[in-house]
Amino acid sequence: MNYFLASQPAETVNVTVESSQVWEVLLGISGYTHAQLRHTFGLDEQWKTWKNTMSLELLQALKEIEETNLWYGMLLLQNHWGAKFIQDFLNAMDQESHQTLYEVLLPYHSQKTEANRKDTVLNYSDKIRFVQYAKSFQGHDYLEGYVRLLGERAIEDILSLMKTVTKEWHDFIRIQLVWDKWMQALRFEEKENQRLNRDQPVNEIQRVTGGAEYVPEPSVWHVKLVPHVSYRPWVLSLRTVDTKLLFYPVNEEYLTEPGQPSSVLISGHKALGDELRLQLLHTLMKGQQSLQELSGQFQISKTTLHHQLSILKSSGFISAEKGVYRANTDTIQQFSGKLNEYLGLKE
Repeated sequence: MNYFLASQPAETVNVTVESSQVWEVLLGISGYTHAQLRHTFGLDEQWKTWKNTMSLELLQALKEIEETNLWYGMLLLQNHWGAKFIQDFLNAMDQESHQTLYEVLLPYHSQKTEANRKDTVLNYSDKIRFVQYAKSFQGHDYLEGYVRLLGERAIEDILSLMKTVTKEWHDFIRIQLVWDKWMQALRFEEKENQRLNRDQPVNEIQRVTGGAEYVPEPSVWHVKLVPHVSYRPWVLSLRTVDTKLLFYPVNEEYLTEPGQPSSVLISGHKALGDELRLQLLHTLMKGQQSLQELSGQFQISKTTLHHQLSILKSSGFISAEKGVYRANTDTIQQFSGKLNEYLGLKE
C-alpha cells in the first residue's frame, strides 16, 4: 500500500513588538529598584535628582519592591493582560481570581518542574508547596526568595503594594518634561517594527533589538519584544511557559536631538574615563579571562572588580558568559566611528 504524505508548513516562533505606558512605568520601577546594577543605568543620575521630588509613599513603596523583587511579578502580570493604560492594569488586579493570579505570578522554571508549579498554583493556600517549589531556583539571584514571598504574604498585601508603587510612579513620572518624548519614541519604535519577517525570527529579533541573541527554546512559540527607555542600556529577558520576553533599549535616534550626544557616547566615555577600567579592557583585548583570573592579576577584591566590569559591560565594551569575560572588538570599533560621526570628522 502506498501512502501519500502531504508536507506540513514548518512552525516558527511568532515575534511581535509591543510598547505601552504601562510597560515603561513597570520597567522604570524595575530599573530604579535594581540596587546591584543601578549605577550602570543611563537614568541613574537623573533618578538621584528626581528622588528629591518623590512622595514619601512612593519612596517607601520602591524600598519594598527592592526588598521583595515584586517588580518581576508586575512584568508577568502585564504580559498576561497587555494593558495599554495604567488604570486598566490597576483594575485588572481586582478582576482576576486568586488562582489565576498565582498562575501568572509563579515563575516558570522548566518542563521537569512544571507539574510542581501547577500543583502549587492549585494549592496556593499551602505555604509548604511554595517553599518546595522555591528550591527549583536555588542559587538564583532573586527568584528563590520571590517564590517564597508569594507563599508567605497574603495576595491582597502583594496586590496592594503593586497598585501603590504603579500609581505613585506613574503620577510622578508622567509630569516630567521627558515623558511625552519617551512615549512618542516608543510608539514610533513599535510602528516601525510592525511588519517582521516571520520566516527568519532569530535574525529579526537581533535586528530589532540591536544585537540581542536569541536561542530557540523548547515550547516557546511567542517572542515579545518590548522597547524601553528607563531600563537602558540593558536587555532584560523573562520566560513564561510559552513566551519569551525581551525588553530592549529604544533606538537612540528617536531620543537624541540634533547636536546632542547620544547616551551611548555619554555612557561609553564615562566607562572609559577610568584608569582601572581602561586597563581591564586592555587586558581583555588580549584574550578572555574569568573573574578569578582578573582579580588575581589586578590584586583587587572580586566585589570591586565586578562593579568595574559591570560598567564596561553596560556600555557594550565587554560581555560575559558563565563567569568568563571577553572584549567586544566590534562595539569598541563602532564606538570610535560614532564619536567621529558626532564630531563631524571623516573616517
